[in-house]
Amino acid sequence: MFQTTNYTGTLEENYELLLKQLSALLEGENDIIANLSNASSLLNQFLDDVNWVGFYLWKEEQLVLGPFQGLPACVRIPSGKGVCGTAMQDKTTIRVEDVNQFEGHIACDSASKSEIVIPIFKNGEVFGVLDIDSPSKARFTELDEKYLQKFTEIVEKNI
Repeated sequence: MFQTTNYTGTLEENYELLLKQLSALLEGENDIIANLSNASSLLNQFLDDVNWVGFYLWKEEQLVLGPFQGLPACVRIPSGKGVCGTAMQDKTTIRVEDVNQFEGHIACDSASKSEIVIPIFKNGEVFGVLDIDSPSKARFTELDEKYLQKFTEIVEKNI
């Protein structure tokens, strides 16, 4: 049975442990929904000061809600719309310090103040995005971005 441990090191040490936990959790499982569900759960319990952690998957020419932790969310997001759609369209990570300053932001949860979205690729194409929201402005740092991108790389190997 998989167990999490207390994160008592530096932020970088804790992220390194998280990555090892994710690899162990996903190893040998090839069901996409199961892996994304466990990945969102693990990340939600690891991160502090977040109110939504989850995935949107590229289907039918739009992002469709996938496994997540948090309040109910927007189900469909067109390419180029909001932070998720823009990250998907541009195929790049977007870190937003204040979502109210992001033109076209889609407010699924009015409590969200900052957001980070990382595209996930499969066979060179965008498969979906990892979306994380926080009720605090400027919650996500460059260090978070670096390690969350590594997190998605592990997810990519297991989808």
